Amino acid sequence: MQFEDLHLMPEILKALKLRKYEKPTPIQEKVIPFILDKNDVLGCAQTGTGKTAAFAIPIIQRIQKIEGGHDKPVLRSLILTPTRELAIQIDDNIKAYSKFTDVKHAVIFGGVKQHEQVRKLKQGIHILVATPGRLLDLISQGYIDLSTIKIFVLDEADRMLDMGFINDVKKILKLLPQERQTLFFSATMPEDIRKLSKKILVDPKRVEVSPPSSTAEAIEQYIYYTNKPDKKKLLLHILKNKDMDHVLIFSRTKHGADKLARFLKKNGFKVAAIHGDKAQNQRQKALQLFKSGDIQALVATDIAARGIDIIQLKYVINLDIPNEAETYVHRIGRSGRAGKAGIAISISDPEENAYVKDIEKLIKQKLSTVKDNPFPQTDKPMTAEEKKEWNKEKQRRKKEFFANRKKQRR
Repeated sequence: MQFEDLHLMPEILKALKLRKYEKPTPIQEKVIPFILDKNDVLGCAQTGTGKTAAFAIPIIQRIQKIEGGHDKPVLRSLILTPTRELAIQIDDNIKAYSKFTDVKHAVIFGGVKQHEQVRKLKQGIHILVATPGRLLDLISQGYIDLSTIKIFVLDEADRMLDMGFINDVKKILKLLPQERQTLFFSATMPEDIRKLSKKILVDPKRVEVSPPSSTAEAIEQYIYYTNKPDKKKLLLHILKNKDMDHVLIFSRTKHGADKLARFLKKNGFKVAAIHGDKAQNQRQKALQLFKSGDIQALVATDIAARGIDIIQLKYVINLDIPNEAETYVHRIGRSGRAGKAGIAISISDPEENAYVKDIEKLIKQKLSTVKDNPFPQTDKPMTAEEKKEWNKEKQRRKKEFFANRKKQRR
């Protein structure tokens, strides 16, 4: 199937051609016709499947046909998403797809001054991409009225609940018109997500392009087993591969991400770190440097696990194994985007081996153990100094977890 077969308008087809989009992905092929026919949609799709285009393209087409050419844009679509990075990514995609239309759009998120966001809202827009906290804030100040919304998108619903946004989502739902089209997307479908979808969807078309929590088939997955003190030395060994000139490395904590970035810089690598304590402009600059190839490695915490969209990214490294198996799926989904080849490498110490088993159970496959390992895992117990450092790290992780939850609920 070609995009032309989906009955898209010439302006959008021209924009897609500029982006070198050739054929729709499975989720785009299924979802676009449903949205154009004004159906509610319940979409279960893993990251990297082309989900954003699946809902953005038909929304742009519907708005262009109804609103195109009018003097003052009226807000017709709200796209609610959990993180700043993801909001910016969605807005960037809308900008590209709507290039040859009259559709106006804006993105709002917290962590930055509101002046520029308010200025754009006052000019008038058709599509608003927003994170829950800043949206409610600007609504309370009288800058946003949701009564004219025709199409509502709840994106990354499972992540929204994980981050403690459920009450904010419920507040926003009460402000939306009853008569609307709702598009509900989630990478996983646990029971609480199913219950929420039933409350807000009307006779939805269900689209599931791959089993919940599965990993992209295009991603090769490897694991090294080592001891905690040897992790960074093993990472240096891995990064000596000349092919690894563009690598996303995940660290569990903000402190660990900064520490690792400093370590890699000392060893001659061009690297930057992004996490929740970095200012938005710092995070965007780091992402831009990484996308442009000016730095070799980007060290990130899980705040970026669903917010980095780099089509050509091949390598993802988990320096720390996540303690939630589904987080692993979202991390490695940063590679192998849109059917491209990807390689995920994880480094596990004895304390994390149980997490590896959970991951293998979830994805229903064994990670390939790398035998050529200069720092193999041993059964020797940690020294008193190593144990002290490990306990400090656990305390840091605990503090960061609760600090993040508090910040996300603001």
